[in-house]
Amino acid sequence: MSTPTKKRKRDVPESSPQRNRSIASFFRSQSAAKAEQPSLPPPEDTEQTLSDEALARKLQEEWNQQENTAPRLETDTPRNVTATATASDPPAISDDGISRPSNPEPKNNSTLSLQSSTGTEDTVSLAVPFDQSPLTFDSRKYAEELKSHWAAEGGDASYALLTRAFVLANSTTSRIRIVDTLVNFLRVLIEGDPSSVLPAVWLATNSISPPYDELELGLGGSSISKALKKVYGLNSHGLKSLYDKYGDAGDVAFEAKKKQSFTLIKPKPLKIKGAYQSLVKIAASKGSGSQETKQRIVEKLLQDARGAEESRYIVRTLVQNLRIGAVKTTMLIALARAFLYSKPNGAEFSIPTQQELARLKKEDLAETYSSAEEIVKASYARHPNYNDLVPCLLGIGVTEELLLRCGLQLHVPLRPMLGSITRDLSDMLTKLQGRDFSCEYKYDGQRAQVHCDESGKVSIFSRHLENMTEKYPDLVSLVPQIRGESVSSFILEGEVVAVDEDTGDLQAFQILTNRAKKNVDIGTIKVNVCLFAFDLMYMNGEPLLDRSFRERRELLRSLFVEIPKRFTWVKSIDATSGDSETVLEFFKSATDTKCEGIMVKVLDNLPKNGNGNGEASTDGTKEPEQQQQPRPSSSTEDKKPAKGTRRKALLSTYEPDKRLDSWLKVKKDYSTSSETLDLIPVAGWHGQGRKAKWWSPILLAVRNPETGTLEAVTKCMSGFTDKFYQANKDKYTEGSANVISRPSYVEYAGEPDIWFEPQEVWEMAFADITLSPTYTAAIGLVSDERGLSLRFPRFLKVREDKSIDEATTSDFLALLWRKQSEKARQEEAEQPVQEENLEE
Repeated sequence: MSTPTKKRKRDVPESSPQRNRSIASFFRSQSAAKAEQPSLPPPEDTEQTLSDEALARKLQEEWNQQENTAPRLETDTPRNVTATATASDPPAISDDGISRPSNPEPKNNSTLSLQSSTGTEDTVSLAVPFDQSPLTFDSRKYAEELKSHWAAEGGDASYALLTRAFVLANSTTSRIRIVDTLVNFLRVLIEGDPSSVLPAVWLATNSISPPYDELELGLGGSSISKALKKVYGLNSHGLKSLYDKYGDAGDVAFEAKKKQSFTLIKPKPLKIKGAYQSLVKIAASKGSGSQETKQRIVEKLLQDARGAEESRYIVRTLVQNLRIGAVKTTMLIALARAFLYSKPNGAEFSIPTQQELARLKKEDLAETYSSAEEIVKASYARHPNYNDLVPCLLGIGVTEELLLRCGLQLHVPLRPMLGSITRDLSDMLTKLQGRDFSCEYKYDGQRAQVHCDESGKVSIFSRHLENMTEKYPDLVSLVPQIRGESVSSFILEGEVVAVDEDTGDLQAFQILTNRAKKNVDIGTIKVNVCLFAFDLMYMNGEPLLDRSFRERRELLRSLFVEIPKRFTWVKSIDATSGDSETVLEFFKSATDTKCEGIMVKVLDNLPKNGNGNGEASTDGTKEPEQQQQPRPSSSTEDKKPAKGTRRKALLSTYEPDKRLDSWLKVKKDYSTSSETLDLIPVAGWHGQGRKAKWWSPILLAVRNPETGTLEAVTKCMSGFTDKFYQANKDKYTEGSANVISRPSYVEYAGEPDIWFEPQEVWEMAFADITLSPTYTAAIGLVSDERGLSLRFPRFLKVREDKSIDEATTSDFLALLWRKQSEKARQEEAEQPVQEENLEE
């Protein structure tokens, strides 16, 4: 039922000395109504109106009529009609009270009445101390209390409980505290309402489905703005003022909800499952009328939000920016630990008691955590779908069996293995000293994971796990021809590269991007491609991840059929660290053939050296002295002092979702004196002089993978062509969807002239990295007071093959700074020796 704005009839005699307060003090009349009676004096002086009770009765009657004539969706909950006006007719709600009839009739659940919107929050859920240590948090106690509380409201876990976890996670920058908060929250759900664990995980990870399902909300900013204005009685000016002040849609909803004084009925409690199902409905709405359907669902979510914090996080969920500092890895860690402490009632798997875990020594507890986390992470890397992972955890807990029940599966893409970056060829040869390895061309194309089952069904996925099957129908039609007679099913990996149809010559990645992404008809294809296969992870129902790379490669090349210019193997050579000249020549041939560089992969596993840790040096001997010192690293694990003097074994197995030194990449850009970084453009200033019509300089940022924020690192005004400047100006035109108000998730104290919607990754060269009092990149990693910045940054190109989730991290920037500092110290130490030699 829409907000009531019709002028009401008088029901109080004119001679009555007392009048109830006019409804105009709560709702401004529609402009049309005003036009009909332009000469009416102010309503508080001459107009007599219905009492609040009469208004409620009238609205109840209208509501009942609508309920009887307009069938509701099966999942709709009772309407929540707020006492606010529409977006075009903002309310004039007074906060100094409402006159009530002296003897109101008793109210029941079917009668509407004006109520204060304050005090509607779920105070029970909002008081749970999730941020305690899991070793002391009494999840059983809170689960029982909440189950009784939820029983009066339908039985399912309330969204307020999830909001409580979000609020606590957002209130700290401590990674330990964030993980503890999520662990305890999940424990309460596991013990109190296991059916809400899965939707809670989806909501907390800011998604509703795995990436290969292509289920997207498809909500524009206008839909959310309309809902905010309608539900909270904001006009366009008021909404813009709030957004300009806070810069975050969730914060705008928080402030608007706080100012909402009255509702006609108490909101029906929003549930975790209900919120998730609403998002799925939004994503599933297609075709004619879908935008109206989505709009109604969004408004319903805002209406059912019982407090300002619920409103904040509902809107942040809708705009897909929770800002709670919890990334994918954080959730996997939280799930692993939660199922160490808790299990659903009636579950058959065993877990240690809280007291047993509390008695463990610190290092033993850390080992227990680590073992559970590795299992969950490995399962998710092989089968990245919470719809399968969470039910398995609820059924069997964190056990090795999880890798069997929720492991590698056809048509479910596994997360790809990644290669570590090396500075140059000499760095690579040092790391792989004494090992046999393969050097492969690193083609300038799109990584593809091809699945084929026994029935011949083919799926193709990108490195981001997006389904590309419709993009490459020519590759799909190729599968029956390349599959050998003994191959019934497989998962292989390769690089899709644009090639010249006649000569087979490689073409640039930009050519490949000209292909349409969906509904591609083979007859209309103008950009021909070749699949250069380099790995085989699954064959005939058997996973091959634990086999050596040499064995996987042999199976790939012996069981599949080459087709010139369409399907073949990556060009490669086998070598050792002693074959430096051969490797150098191969690297030059790769760059001369329009490749990005080379990939270097360890061919065989080495046996353990008997120390019980699975560690070995590269040649089975003790490391040289210069290799014994712990190297700076962006990972938390590598920041710990190294134990002993031996490096971990370089395994040649396929390790999904890991970046290891057993795969190394040497790009032509790395062979120069400086590194390159992949940065995100976030803001700009009006140019000066010749560049006055463009944005110059441009502010760039690295991403902080722990907090989800973007940290400013440098301004750049070098390397851009006039054509690029103009295209960039056209893209980020003031007033366009690509331009936003100051975002709270970008950490920068300055005041750019314009803020960009973060969406691109730019490859940048630079001279060196410096400490900076201005920029926030990596602050706290190298200095508590200063961040890092770049000297002489220069734009190279737009990385169209990368999303902002793959941009350079603050951790990696700090790692490069440490390497730079170490190199400078070594040069300083060598300088006196060189001078002494010159004097001699």
